Amino acid sequence: MSAAGPTGRRARPRTVPTELAALAMGVPPATIRKWASRGKLTRHGTPQRAEYDLEELRALAAGNGRGQALG
Repeated sequence: MSAAGPTGRRARPRTVPTELAALAMGVPPATIRKWASRGKLTRHGTPQRAEYDLEELRALAAGNGRGQALG
């Protein structure tokens, strides 16, 4: 969960590209893309460059994400 900023709005997520998300999770980049397509991760970025929220990756790794971790 991201902290609210001074205006009470949710802070912009800190994101990393697919390759770094995969490295952080210990899985191939294809797995990160598969998780995003299945709704386990939210895809951010542009159509040419996918990025993923670090907090969401941490929650998934801890088993607190929207799906089962590493599954």
